[in-house]
Amino acid sequence: MQVAAELQRAHHHHQRHKQDTPMCRQIQLTISDHTTAGDDDGEDLFIPPLNFAMVDNGIFRSGFPEPANFSFLQTLGLRSIIYLCPEPYPEANMEFLKSNGIKLFQFGIEGHKEPFVNIPEDTIREALKVVLDVRNHPVIIHCKRGKHRTGCLVGCYRKLQKWCLSSVFDEYQRFAAAKARVSDQSL
Repeated sequence: MQVAAELQRAHHHHQRHKQDTPMCRQIQLTISDHTTAGDDDGEDLFIPPLNFAMVDNGIFRSGFPEPANFSFLQTLGLRSIIYLCPEPYPEANMEFLKSNGIKLFQFGIEGHKEPFVNIPEDTIREALKVVLDVRNHPVIIHCKRGKHRTGCLVGCYRKLQKWCLSSVFDEYQRFAAAKARVSDQSL
């Protein structure tokens, strides 16, 4: 009960300071069909990571960022990344974080194929504290594909926002597609 009260206080603190940050940053995206080889006119391509979306003001979600996504991520002005997988962060990604002053928060949640494996509540609770702390914003939450582990954390965030469960599950399903897991939906 004390943790729930602490998370609720942090959420209210987040709500009070939301007005201080700009709603979003305007960026120009280039859509390319990659059919013209060697056609480089000097423009940067801003390619978002797989399953990229805005969750809330200063909070984003995605699948694992590849080097091709780094230019796009720079446009977000990230302060933090929440990585929900146990595997070590690749060297190229660590260099990107270091060169852009981005802090990494890693919460190693195992990915399971079995549908009834429990998501560790303590780990989700700690990750939620990072999400709710506006000093970490802008922040992006990601796992491998931006579906299940990311969906669980975002779903818990939505519960703190007082979303009804059907809306939380609808959002989860949109990102998880056919692979939605019953255990992930036991919020």
